[in-house]
Amino acid sequence: MISPPPARPLAVTLLPRIARFLWRVICAFLRNRGVLLAGGVGYNILLSIVPLFAVMVVLLTRVVDQQQLLEVLTIQARHLAPAHAEVLLDAVDTLLASRDVIGLLGFPVLLLFSSFAFRMLEDALAIIFHAPDTPHQGRRVWVSVLLPYAFMLVLGAGLLALTLAVSLLSGLNALTLALRGHALPLAGLSEPLLNLTSFAGVFLLFSAIYKVLPVVRIALRRALVGGFVAALLWEGVRLLLVYYFANLSFVNAVYGSLATLIVVLLSLEVGAIILLLGAQVIAELERNARLGLPWHIDPRHQPITHVD
Repeated sequence: MISPPPARPLAVTLLPRIARFLWRVICAFLRNRGVLLAGGVGYNILLSIVPLFAVMVVLLTRVVDQQQLLEVLTIQARHLAPAHAEVLLDAVDTLLASRDVIGLLGFPVLLLFSSFAFRMLEDALAIIFHAPDTPHQGRRVWVSVLLPYAFMLVLGAGLLALTLAVSLLSGLNALTLALRGHALPLAGLSEPLLNLTSFAGVFLLFSAIYKVLPVVRIALRRALVGGFVAALLWEGVRLLLVYYFANLSFVNAVYGSLATLIVVLLSLEVGAIILLLGAQVIAELERNARLGLPWHIDPRHQPITHVD
């Protein structure tokens, strides 16, 4: 009796499949002009982020202390622009100082500029998730108009909850210090906790973008997996960018006074590339699921069956 061949180790079969799948994702990303789309998304994020933060601060300072809110916002800005977050915050401070000049009529303009990044991202995702083998899907115009402001409302609610949590922790720490003479054990961990919370916020934001913004239906589990992978990849790239611009960068010598703007825009474009790459991964998985194929099979290499 002939014994069956020994089973191959899982790593031997899995790693080549992952490599082929990643190569397929990169090729599809380049065919969709992903780098060009990321440049547009990064530019619009830069255009939107200052008015978005300013609108949130103006509205939330009616509920929480402005100084504590700005401290929390500093952590969030470091996750968006790792090397020069203080530049964004200085711009927000300048805009807040001019809030009386902006007035009631200028507030809708800030809201309009704040929505540009979401609108550009929606268009980019429409290209990434475009499937020629399915009928065209779209959404109502008013839904596309309101979606950016819905995201802004959710972001504002998250920022408010985080600021209230920090304020509560600070108040408990002050009370414990006054009554017992020592601070809370968690007081020294406030910044690491804020960083961890910011990572969780990036993960949830990416997952929500993958689930809501595409015009096609995306499975929740794939949106969550894509959001976690993109957030984890961005965290690693963010740390590398911080180290590079702090120790190795020669951008100042090349661009002079424009170096700060170049660094911020480059950071945002890298983040946009990661976000769109995650979307491309989900698009490839959705396409295989739609065709009834395993995730590692390239649909282009499958024989075409004709039905009489």
